[in-house]
Amino acid sequence: MAIFSFLAFTLLVAGVAYWSTRGTNEQTSDGYFLGGRSLTAPVIAGSLLLTNLSTEQLVGLNGQAYTEGILVMAWETLAAIAMVVTALFLLPRYLQGGISTVPQFLEDRYDTTTKTITSALFLSGYVIVLLPIVLYSGSLALVTMFDIPSLLDVSHTTALWICVWGIGITGSIYAIFGGLKAVAVSDTINAIGLLIGGLLIPYFGLQHIGGGSATEGMSILMREAPEKFNSIGDSKASVPFSTIFTGMMLVQLFYWGTNQAIIQRALGAVNLKEGQKGLLLAAFFKILGPLIVVLPGVIAFHIFKGNLEIPDQAYPKLVKEVLPISLLGFFAAVLFGAILSSFNSALNSSVTLFGLDIYKEHINPDASDAQVVKYGKGFGIILAILAMFVAPMIANAPDGLFGYLQEVNGCYSIPILTIIIVGYLTKWVPAIAAKVAIVLGVILYSISQFVLKPFVFGDDNYLPFLHVMAITFVINVLIMLAIGKIRPREVAFELPYTKQVDITPYALVKPLGALICAVVIGIYVYFAQ
Repeated sequence: MAIFSFLAFTLLVAGVAYWSTRGTNEQTSDGYFLGGRSLTAPVIAGSLLLTNLSTEQLVGLNGQAYTEGILVMAWETLAAIAMVVTALFLLPRYLQGGISTVPQFLEDRYDTTTKTITSALFLSGYVIVLLPIVLYSGSLALVTMFDIPSLLDVSHTTALWICVWGIGITGSIYAIFGGLKAVAVSDTINAIGLLIGGLLIPYFGLQHIGGGSATEGMSILMREAPEKFNSIGDSKASVPFSTIFTGMMLVQLFYWGTNQAIIQRALGAVNLKEGQKGLLLAAFFKILGPLIVVLPGVIAFHIFKGNLEIPDQAYPKLVKEVLPISLLGFFAAVLFGAILSSFNSALNSSVTLFGLDIYKEHINPDASDAQVVKYGKGFGIILAILAMFVAPMIANAPDGLFGYLQEVNGCYSIPILTIIIVGYLTKWVPAIAAKVAIVLGVILYSISQFVLKPFVFGDDNYLPFLHVMAITFVINVLIMLAIGKIRPREVAFELPYTKQVDITPYALVKPLGALICAVVIGIYVYFAQ
């Protein structure tokens, strides 16, 4: 029964995605990379949420919540504020310029070299970090939760390889052969499933604690583990409260406002109004995210009495403990969809970056749209195969790999965010300033985290990496402004209006954005201890 429901839901998603993309001309760049600029608010919101939410959050954040409590909700709730900023500030400018990739703006604002460097940084992050990690963490979750070695009578390693290649091949079909619209539509359906399935886990968990009553379970949980419901992290926490006002917001703004794998959904909007509505809708649901990726960790702490040796086992073990057998197949399909979404979204964005910013720019400038799409797909196939081979090898990596990789991402996220923000807020800062900021940002952050922290000051006596990100950002901005003062552009930059889509803003974007920010602040105040 579980296998039947798993296959039924998975095939339903695939069928609807195929049906919805039949009318899209995917031989053109806009059709393949941006879904023909036809995405509406619900599709954008669903795709944004599913692209972000995967086993890294379900397993990783719940594992942190098991140890530290709800203070780790900062990774979820503060995303809502970043999405509001993106809807108000960045998206109108992106759509006005008619760009398909974020680096394309950097070419218009600075020069081709800046665009190429940025595209290479994005691709390095996807290839080295994101794709293999999503495949491995997702496969590990499925193998652990559903005991695939026993189900298929194979070893743990073999089961891991089967899941990696199953996810990889399926995700590649969506991302490479279906284009953005297929990815976005499948994400939307999976988002509904994940919302339902994700909420069932804490519901059944609270029922388990409360003897059949979820309300009583919540009362018991808050009464017996009040320390787990403090939104304010101290200096030793993974998210100290002070970092919320420094690097945390920068990380969120980079991820939701400039990360190609995310913002590509909004770039495919039919108009600015739908793009803004999609971002605001996703922001609202992001506020509810802790119910899915934080609360289960606290529930697991109570049920297992804090005795788990590996905190990342909290979520898989909770699912096994409280989910009825009849829902196991549905939940497996939902989880599979979440894993698939993160993988195929990153892969689709990699194909976009390579096709438009590298192949078209440097390999074959005279290439037609059909050729760009063709060679982009070829690059995607190679990338997917490499990721599928690398992913199982991550099993041999040291403990704490995921936290370490989050820290490593700062090498490229802050430099890219810096040149985009300065690019939009100034008119005279020249291309040389952007190049200096990218190179210097990578060097300064790398020296800080991989030389000074471990070998000079020691891990326990060093600033949180989120503070280091903020310091690096400020230094980079000041350097860019100084270069702009000393050696300004010959002609002030003016953002063009390509008229690819209507950029009339959504009438309620400001009041609804303010409401979302107020709710986030209210949640922090309510849980502050």
